[in-house]
Amino acid sequence: MSSFKKSILPNGVRVVTENMTHSKSVSIGVWVLTGTRDEDNTDVGLSHFVEHLVFKGTKTRNAYQIANSLESLGGDLNAYTTREYTCYHCTVLNEDWKIGLEVLSDLVCNMQLTKKDFELEKKVILQEIAMSDDTPEEIVYDYLFETAYANHPLGRQILGKSETIQKMTQKRVVDFYKKYYQGSNLIVSASGPVDHDALVIEAQKLFRTRKNYKVKNARRAPIWKAGRKIYEKDMEQAHILLAVPAPSFKDKFRFEAFILNSLLGGGMTSRLYQAVREKQGIAYSVFSTLNTQTDSGNIAIYAGTDVKNTKRVINIIADELLKLKKNGIKESDLKIFKTQVRGQLLMGSDDVDNRMSSLGVNEMIFHEYRSVDKVIEEINKIDLKSVNQFIKHQFDLDKVSVILMGPEMNTYQDWISNYDFSKKRKA
Repeated sequence: MSSFKKSILPNGVRVVTENMTHSKSVSIGVWVLTGTRDEDNTDVGLSHFVEHLVFKGTKTRNAYQIANSLESLGGDLNAYTTREYTCYHCTVLNEDWKIGLEVLSDLVCNMQLTKKDFELEKKVILQEIAMSDDTPEEIVYDYLFETAYANHPLGRQILGKSETIQKMTQKRVVDFYKKYYQGSNLIVSASGPVDHDALVIEAQKLFRTRKNYKVKNARRAPIWKAGRKIYEKDMEQAHILLAVPAPSFKDKFRFEAFILNSLLGGGMTSRLYQAVREKQGIAYSVFSTLNTQTDSGNIAIYAGTDVKNTKRVINIIADELLKLKKNGIKESDLKIFKTQVRGQLLMGSDDVDNRMSSLGVNEMIFHEYRSVDKVIEEINKIDLKSVNQFIKHQFDLDKVSVILMGPEMNTYQDWISNYDFSKKRKA
């Protein structure tokens, strides 16, 4: 049994909790509702840079003390940055939740940055950018966003560019921290056997220095571009990434897209896994992901294969997409994948980290609580008509964006540039 509660502190900081009495641990997150898409062109990578720097020291702890504060208790402390927000989070035993919340608030409210630490961490970020270039399974998604969301803030790399990081000043970082780590731009979410009122009392003490500040929303929705880009790189495999636009968090077809993604490449029973790996054996890794933003989204299909199989893999994927576009799905498929999604949601709901994340995202997007039961109820309402309507009207094969990366890829430039995903090809 779980119960949800929400409070807004006098300075605008929102506190949302879900009491999960069965758990022995508590997961807490502090969400800063500013991400890469909100940065200036000259500051790309700033949100992620700040995320690193807060761990270098606060007014009360040095870097080692921050790391040791929860690890010494068997807990976990971490953070991540996305294109739309940054999240600082921890998981601790129930008896240690006050310490966990205090450490998170220390990071978000009390960063103290020396010139030495700033310059050292700048080198670390530059190394991280260089390392990402050597991680094809990751960088290929950055290339996709740069292509499909060209000339839009969503197309920026979260890590930033080497040139923007090198030019970044300590003053700019501190100014960004002071501006955005405030008021209603912050959400505290907690899941586990937590007492909401007790947590609110602690949060009022710990976040009292935050100003009552509301960030102006200057975001604009992107226009999808069906680009075809080749990246010639010396590596073992060809990395293939295809994507089509998909619903945003708030779109009425978001759950239909969820079902479609599971059917396409969500597991070993998915159509792409069966067609590419099981029947042909020409790719070890083939799957799809649903990437959702506040005002946009995409379904991306990834496959890694030998260079000589590049055309064959793309043709097989294209044929599966075309079959889906022309024929829609059957009632039996819908039943299987609705059951699969339902099972995943229910199993995930037992995890305090998952629930903490859901609390934060739902408050950020919808400004309300969305229970697992409510989400499953909405998924259960999906019928064959609504899924096939989504496929017919929104699953647009004329808008496929393609990234090819690997050795000898330039030989495919003309072929992929003129590839028509609306026509059947022989594999």
